[in-house]
Amino acid sequence: MREAGVTVLTVGVFAWSRIEPRPGARDFGWLDRALDLLHASGLRAFLATPTASPPPWLGHLRPETLPVDADGRRLGYGSRNQFCPSAPAYREHALALVEDLAARYASHPALAAWHAGNELGQVCWCDQSAAHFRRWLRARYGDLDALNEAWGTAVWSQGYGDWDEVLPPRRAPYVVNPAQRLDYRRFSSDALLEHYRAERAILRRHAPDVPVTTNLVHLWTVVDQWAFAAETDVVALDLYGDPEDPAAHVDTALGCDVARSLGGGRPWVLMEQAAGAVSWRTRNLPKRPGQVRLWSLQAVARGADAVCFFQWRASRAGAEKFHSAMLPHAGPGARVHREVAALGADLARLRAVAGARLDARVAIVLDWHSWWALEQAGHPRQDLRLADQLAAFYRPLWEAGIAVDFAHPEGDLARYALVVAPNLYLVTDAGAANLAARAAGGGTLLMGFFSGVVDEADRVRWPPAFRNVLGISMEEFHPLAEDEKLWCVSDALGRFEAGFWAEHLHAESAQAIAVIEAGDLAGVPAVLRNAHGRGAAWYVATRPEPAAMAALTRLVCAEAGVAAAAPAPPGVEAVRRGDVLFLLNHGEGEAVVALDGPHLDLLSGAARDGAVTLGRFGAAALRPERRLP
Repeated sequence: MREAGVTVLTVGVFAWSRIEPRPGARDFGWLDRALDLLHASGLRAFLATPTASPPPWLGHLRPETLPVDADGRRLGYGSRNQFCPSAPAYREHALALVEDLAARYASHPALAAWHAGNELGQVCWCDQSAAHFRRWLRARYGDLDALNEAWGTAVWSQGYGDWDEVLPPRRAPYVVNPAQRLDYRRFSSDALLEHYRAERAILRRHAPDVPVTTNLVHLWTVVDQWAFAAETDVVALDLYGDPEDPAAHVDTALGCDVARSLGGGRPWVLMEQAAGAVSWRTRNLPKRPGQVRLWSLQAVARGADAVCFFQWRASRAGAEKFHSAMLPHAGPGARVHREVAALGADLARLRAVAGARLDARVAIVLDWHSWWALEQAGHPRQDLRLADQLAAFYRPLWEAGIAVDFAHPEGDLARYALVVAPNLYLVTDAGAANLAARAAGGGTLLMGFFSGVVDEADRVRWPPAFRNVLGISMEEFHPLAEDEKLWCVSDALGRFEAGFWAEHLHAESAQAIAVIEAGDLAGVPAVLRNAHGRGAAWYVATRPEPAAMAALTRLVCAEAGVAAAAPAPPGVEAVRRGDVLFLLNHGEGEAVVALDGPHLDLLSGAARDGAVTLGRFGAAALRPERRLP
């Protein structure tokens, strides 16, 4: 580990059965030796509470701790995450273990931070969860009249007259009430957050100065990541780019930007990534030579102050025995280990970057509650996915080299010249007013289709919430067939193809930038711009082809006065963190990037002036140097 440049390790994530081999027993001897060895070797630990994977004896003795799925089937043990977050017996045993772990290691010199749980995301539909759900609903609504109003239970004769009648949205003959499902998503996230807080309270009582975090998963929909991030001392993210995806580096950049934004711009931890192949995809390709370094440096460029992997040593047994590791089955002479060791040396050279922030003037609006509501049944089309909309709006910004933050719709948007909402199907009154105010105050708003359609209870808003700021009126939605295309014409964008979605709308105060050329929607606007206060709002009522979306993005960014971090050729990612310009070549061939003066490459130690040449998957971290006379 020292030779590879390792400085910190996550320890004990799935060690419950090792620490507590039978009820009430404690075996800390092996963990004492491990932590003492790390300290003696100059290494530190993110010490995990091993509560994500209970031991078999708990499920055997207390079967009520095992989760129940939406079909009413109780799941067994023999895997991981086999717990119900609402089960009192699970809480009792888990928190007792956390108490003893914290008491023993709170002052250990190897302890760098606490890692509570692991990828918290278990959902349960059992009777204990139902009782917990009813308590949650009472706190949210107060009485059944308010609940019935929020859920619209007059539809399909669903009115509730007694709290005991209210259940989780289990399997039913037809579509389950979408408001009930939405609230259960909220409740399930809050139940996990409640347990995390209980663990954190114990850890902080024993070690008040030691940071506490839990690892979130890239664009996972199980929990509200804004809510979880607010309860952590540092945001930690698991990010597994797919080497088979030619756009994976754009998706991982998006994940890095989300992680940084969840922490309010503070440095974050890349808690897990793969050194090579993973073990859960249909075809698990290893990362290509150079990608481990490139994607790790991408995380640093976008705000990470720690770059970690799952896992150190490849396992000979179990479900993840073919998941890659920093030290693979082939041993330290293998390519993967050599690349990991070289990365360790690179990270040591970048210590001066630690703590530095990014300055972004563009924010993309992201809200998990809207995400949950968007992807429910009963909509104009059933395959509308927020991740696809995020990618459609994020990629042209990435290609243009423009730094992006993510923001909650009710967050502070004042510092952003451009606010992008790829989709905001559900929006609160406060969120709608916040976005409109940013445009009125001089900012530019760029919004995607099917936005502002429902309130926080998933009740239809008509007209939709953004009618005035967008300057449009809406008649109906017009989802397109899989192979159906629309041709749109525009003086500013030329003639372009669009697909997936269209809307029958009318320009009121807005100007039509592009209109549909032919068909049932001939003459209907597809892209509009509306002057609003001291700013402007743009609306994209379809999904333009990538070239047209890139042209539209350039047009909107120019209007907002937003520019790239540095000019870079296609395939080269340019990110400025603090005063260091990171250049990352995701292309297959060499790339030459012009420089605006002398720079020092922190990675190679070489002086660069005029231009820098990056090889395949090459990288540079350039700090400007004062030109000597």
